[in-house]
Amino acid sequence: MTDEKQPRPRVGIPYRTVKEQDKRERTKYEHYLQSIRAAHGEPVEISLLLSREELAAKTTSLDAIVLPGSPADVDPALYHAARHPKSADSDAARERTDRALLDHALGEGKPVLAICYGIQILNVHLGGTLIQHISSLQDSSTEVKTTIPHPSSEQPKGTPFLHPVLFEKDSRMAKFSGALEVQVNSSHHQSIREPGRNLRVVGRAPDGVVEAVEWTGDSNWVIGVQWHPERMTEDALAQMLFRELMAAARGATVRG
Repeated sequence: MTDEKQPRPRVGIPYRTVKEQDKRERTKYEHYLQSIRAAHGEPVEISLLLSREELAAKTTSLDAIVLPGSPADVDPALYHAARHPKSADSDAARERTDRALLDHALGEGKPVLAICYGIQILNVHLGGTLIQHISSLQDSSTEVKTTIPHPSSEQPKGTPFLHPVLFEKDSRMAKFSGALEVQVNSSHHQSIREPGRNLRVVGRAPDGVVEAVEWTGDSNWVIGVQWHPERMTEDALAQMLFRELMAAARGATVRG
């Protein structure tokens, strides 16, 4: 049976921030919804203002989770670190929502695709830590010195910056891409420092910045990427990530 004829998995995706939800700023959020639809899934919008009971009730109907990017940063207190001067404000409602969704997905064996901020909250939720500021400029406050301009503020406006990511040869990411090196977009100023429990680092940029992790705790499909596949709509790996998420939600394997 082709993807088009199979039931569309219901994929929960929280809003990026309370501020964007309140102001109905949906431009970047829509990229995720469109990628889910293109992979023959049914996106389910998750408000950040649901009560604990409302959120729990909604999660039971989901087949998979996508944790999107965000202009917010994860509260450093969650990983027992002092706040870096360049850290953005956290969004408590987004953190609460993501962590509840992760508890449900990991407990019920539902697949998760965590993107940019999503990989960071996934890592922190599992006991990992973050690098709070990456800069390729002459910035005395940077925690990583690199020639790769990961932060979007250092890129020419309107020009997405691409850089290589190197995958471990036995990783799912290498299998999906069919290559050990791919080009990805880059738009972040934080990244994983120490991986959380049951997370394996499977992709890094040439400067060592973590770009992809995979779950090893059981057979569940949980992948985190630091780049934005939802903005790479013509990219084969980006398309495959969302297709494989849907396949995992159906308990099947993508073929062909």
